[in-house]
Amino acid sequence: MSDSEVFTIDIARSPADVFAYGTDPSTFGRWQSDVVDARMLSGTPSAVGSRFSTTRKIGPSDRTMNQEVVEADVPGRWVVRGIDGPIRPNMTVTIEPLDGGAGSHVTFDLTFEGHGIGVALLPMVRSTARKSAPESYRKLKELLESGA
Repeated sequence: MSDSEVFTIDIARSPADVFAYGTDPSTFGRWQSDVVDARMLSGTPSAVGSRFSTTRKIGPSDRTMNQEVVEADVPGRWVVRGIDGPIRPNMTVTIEPLDGGAGSHVTFDLTFEGHGIGVALLPMVRSTARKSAPESYRKLKELLESGA
């Protein structure tokens, strides 16, 4: 995985529905197979400055990563950045309307920063993300299109 990995998927749900479900940490475990726990630490998913924690299974261990919402243009764009720890994920989600707003074209742009021991872990983290991300986005599509 390069420094930035971009994934896209079309979902037959409105941008508002995709944004509400896809950016809510309480739903991450339903569509991301490596998520052990995810929760808001402060604020709401759509408020700039809000923070959340995600614990993921990475290799043989669980890693908790804290992120902050740095941009939230509901329902079109959500940007979060890692704020501490050895692995800091940064994600930009862009949601464009399709079919007059009945559907959504979703772009996920994911990067990781390594700090301290995290620099050595980056290849494993990137490899895990490269393998799991497409399946996670397919699961998100399946859940949303089935009425989640």
